[in-house]
Amino acid sequence: MLPKLRLSLILVSLALACSACIGSSRTSRHPYAQEYDPRGRPFVVGVADTLAISVWRDQELSAEATVRPDGTITLPLIGEVRAVGKTPDQLTKEIRERVGRFVKDAIVTVAVTEVNSYRFTVAGNVGHPGIFTSRYYVTVSQALALAGGPNRYAEDEIVIVRKDPSGKIRRIPVDYDDVLEGDAPEQDLVILAGDNIYVP
Repeated sequence: MLPKLRLSLILVSLALACSACIGSSRTSRHPYAQEYDPRGRPFVVGVADTLAISVWRDQELSAEATVRPDGTITLPLIGEVRAVGKTPDQLTKEIRERVGRFVKDAIVTVAVTEVNSYRFTVAGNVGHPGIFTSRYYVTVSQALALAGGPNRYAEDEIVIVRKDPSGKIRRIPVDYDDVLEGDAPEQDLVILAGDNIYVP
């Protein structure tokens, strides 16, 4: 009787341990609220974005330019301007100051006419894995919808692989089922340019 009792206790302990593991896997301690959300913030220019620079009453100084891989654009009279990482307002100020050295009281406007820098990857068990782009910011669930959604082999736990400005690579766990069921809206993070979403 003693061996059977001991076996029963072991089985019960294993069952409790497994249930605890399952519960902990669905309750991530990741600080989702601390992840960067670019919505509602000024747009930041990136490589391959197209800009329209207008100098009022001076067509020769106005131009349309696409940001090159080195992060710069070239404009008439003033030459190269670093555009990557700056907002349109910041660029407007810089270009106005530089143009102002040659044209008195120059009125300059900068507008983003085409967004090509917002790209991300969806890989793994989805309908259409690949590199995607969008004119507006998308969340995890929207990005997966663009990729055709998880296929029948996909697991619930997906991962966002994100590189910080410092170059550090982080893995952010997301429970896709909880997101879809509305149980974890905080996990439906906004995808940032360069993010990789992996669906195991």
